[in-house]
Amino acid sequence: MKKFFLSFLTFMLLLCSLPYQVVLADDLDLPAQSAIAVEADTGKILYEKDSEKKRDVGGLSTLLTTYLIFEAIHEKKLSLKDPIKLSEKALALNDIEAAGTLPMEANQYTVEQLLTALLVGNSSTAALALAEKVGGSEKSFVEKMKQKLAEWGIQSPHLINATGLNTQTISGDSDGKEDENQLSAYDIAVIAKHLLQDFPEVTKYTSKPTALFSNTQIENPNLMLEGMPNYRSGVDGLRVSNSTKGGITFAASTTQNGIHMITVVLGVEAVDGDPYARFVATSSLMNYVVRTFVSSIVVKEGDPYGKSKATIMDGKSETVLAVAKKDFYIVEKQGSQAEPKIQFKSDQESFRAPVKSGTNLGKLHYTDPDKIGRGYLEDQEPTVDMVAGKTIEKSFFLKVWWNEFVRYVNEKL
Repeated sequence: MKKFFLSFLTFMLLLCSLPYQVVLADDLDLPAQSAIAVEADTGKILYEKDSEKKRDVGGLSTLLTTYLIFEAIHEKKLSLKDPIKLSEKALALNDIEAAGTLPMEANQYTVEQLLTALLVGNSSTAALALAEKVGGSEKSFVEKMKQKLAEWGIQSPHLINATGLNTQTISGDSDGKEDENQLSAYDIAVIAKHLLQDFPEVTKYTSKPTALFSNTQIENPNLMLEGMPNYRSGVDGLRVSNSTKGGITFAASTTQNGIHMITVVLGVEAVDGDPYARFVATSSLMNYVVRTFVSSIVVKEGDPYGKSKATIMDGKSETVLAVAKKDFYIVEKQGSQAEPKIQFKSDQESFRAPVKSGTNLGKLHYTDPDKIGRGYLEDQEPTVDMVAGKTIEKSFFLKVWWNEFVRYVNEKL
């Protein structure tokens, strides 16, 4: 009994001396109706709380509006210097305080000016003007929004406009029909991931604490940017919104400890109207991610993974090393003992020489052993393209002829 007591006492002393352990995801109860955190590059879900329930999201839906505008610019259908004359419908929104009122005396602005108004000043007038320019009408633009979501696997979204404004806010009739764009925290994360990956230049706008619009300095409502009350290093966007029905919301992006993350909080509880509640909740979520996960490199650009190689026909070499086209990172829980599965899969059984250096040979696939929820946005686990590490020249013509003959005999006779 004495030995047992001493052993137990030693165990308790060791336990007390251990460093403070990070809170588990199940124990992190954010003061929000829905929330999600994902790694922006791989789409790995790092935290979620009721993340797939559709909710009224207000202006957060303009992240999708923003995506379609940048897409039109990249497709040369729109230029940053193009002038846009504001329609009466767009100008009418500028008289609504909840719609992001900005000075709009000129009635005509360039695409770049309107992007600044939208992404720094949260202007609904700018969102609608840009949407009408891209879609021809707001109704047509909303159809484009739905089509884009369908491409990303988001089915049956409830979208009624390009601005995210509540119908009562637009009409000014408190007794009128009340409706609003509805998306889930998961949906918002998917949109933000595509926006940041396809058009990273968006953060040149969203990271600005202030900007000039029509000779007037406008202020970004994202209080986590530099110089703001809730400043946090690394935060570069994305969108703050007050939903009439869904409450206060925030979608943010940041890079912390090598992890590029997207966070979304919907319906944040704000005691006594606390204007900082959404930012405090977001910071708590970011702290959890940084303390719980680590980003590690699987293979560096130009390096093979293990013995990854592809078979070559009629070449001076029978195989070629498959090397990573770019650095390949994964995100794991710190101290995880789960064994990941990483496998190279070639696009085809063999490649006929000559094969040039940089030719795509296949992909390196990562199978995550420790998923949270559905695991990854759009259910896509990380992969990286693997390419030929060097050029394999075609062999001497007599050897090629002989190889053809042997293959014919083996296959036909």
